[in-house]
Amino acid sequence: MVYTAEMMLLRSQDNGSAGLFAEVTPQRAGWDYLNMQARRLNAGQRWRGSTGENEIVHVILGGRCHIRTSAGEFMNVGRRLNVFAGMPYALYLSRATDYEIEALTDGFEVASCWVATDEDHPAKLITPDDSQIELRGGGNASRQINSIIPPGFDCQFLVACEVYTPPGNWSSYPPHKHDHHKVDAAGKVLEADLEEIYFYKINPPDGFAYQRVYTDDRHIDAVMMAQNHDVVLVPEGYHPVVSAHGYTTYYLNFLAGSAQSLANSDDPAMAWVKDQWTELDSRLPIVSHEMESANGG
Repeated sequence: MVYTAEMMLLRSQDNGSAGLFAEVTPQRAGWDYLNMQARRLNAGQRWRGSTGENEIVHVILGGRCHIRTSAGEFMNVGRRLNVFAGMPYALYLSRATDYEIEALTDGFEVASCWVATDEDHPAKLITPDDSQIELRGGGNASRQINSIIPPGFDCQFLVACEVYTPPGNWSSYPPHKHDHHKVDAAGKVLEADLEEIYFYKINPPDGFAYQRVYTDDRHIDAVMMAQNHDVVLVPEGYHPVVSAHGYTTYYLNFLAGSAQSLANSDDPAMAWVKDQWTELDSRLPIVSHEMESANGG
């Protein structure tokens, strides 16, 4: 498949009403693993499904819900009003699990990602206490990463995290890639071959971010302008992001591939910038565990 900017940028389907507003299928993306949907429900509305032969994670973007499943009931899940107002709740479910999500608040939003699996793992509710905050980079390449499903989580393939980039800052920088599976003599993964989804939210929502995706030989070399609720596909290559001045950029990353790992390789032409970092941007963190008391936690 030939990947162009038009191929890798999936524009938001959001018209402000309840329903599906973002979607990725392997057929559309031209890859093997990742499926993704984002949807909105109003209070009292329900969405039912089954994991089938997949493992899935439901990430609560904003609002509260009940999630009833054949693996247990998870009641009154979620606290933050939106992704810029607190830490994440999420629910991991293994294969052969039926589920129903009932919204308790208007404008409830959830992003779901699933991958085919041949393993069984326990259902797990991920709470803000489970989400570790990492402040990464330096200067105007500083950003915040909140773990949701980190490497080592009890599942087969999925990895998920949230990334916050302050206005005007660079993120996923220096440019890095994870498109070849490499291990050292001891079997440690040095780079995993991963597909990756970037699902964007912008604050205020009329802003934008730019993302470049490029390979060493430039058979992929594209720049996309991502707006609120857009999706950028990263099938391979380096993939840096920059947030427009005045706008905070959030993206939800889903990854899966040759290993449940985030091992990657920097663009050797730009790795030197790490030596220039002296301190983190003082605007970080953008969201914190302390917000949970204000959210009723």
